[in-house]
Amino acid sequence: MSSYAADSPAPEAAPAPAPAPKPKKSKAGPRAMSEKQKSDLKKHMDKLKDGGMSATDVKSHRMKMMVRMKRGMSVSAAHSDIGKK
Repeated sequence: MSSYAADSPAPEAAPAPAPAPKPKKSKAGPRAMSEKQKSDLKKHMDKLKDGGMSATDVKSHRMKMMVRMKRGMSVSAAHSDIGKK
């Protein structure tokens, strides 16, 4: 016969479960652009196209502008912020 049950110590209580992780607070991230922002950006981009900016530069500039405008910047503030870098 097995003497396993007699040799083993009494079962210990299971360790307390880890506390549930707290939900992460989202940062004030980008939100959808308003119709006014979209139209302002379109006018700005049309000026740049007419000014002779290449298609790849226009696309890059547009993406940079959209990121900043979704954060709440105006067209002029976003454009000057891009120029600083």
